[in-house]
Amino acid sequence: MATKSSRMPKKLSEPEIAKALERLEGWERDGEAIRKLYTFKAFADGIRFVDRVAVAADAMDHHPDIDIRYTTVVMALSTHSAGGLTPKDIQLAEAIDRLLG
Repeated sequence: MATKSSRMPKKLSEPEIAKALERLEGWERDGEAIRKLYTFKAFADGIRFVDRVAVAADAMDHHPDIDIRYTTVVMALSTHSAGGLTPKDIQLAEAIDRLLG
């Protein structure tokens, strides 16, 4: 039986975070999180994007903080249980970016 600590994702090191951010276009470090701003032509376009993100996040069992301001959507990722960034955050950032094609 797995213990809680063995299921907790491993926090990324600073060099691992820097390497990941090099390949994640538009994502920026914000303390213990990464963040990206998306802009859409219409409010409804941003809402449809958030809906697609929700489906992907549920499938990965990892959920972003989402801020919606008219045609601007900000995604913030951090693994709160690990106290910072983990591979799950990088994987979800990649999945979110793929949703825009």
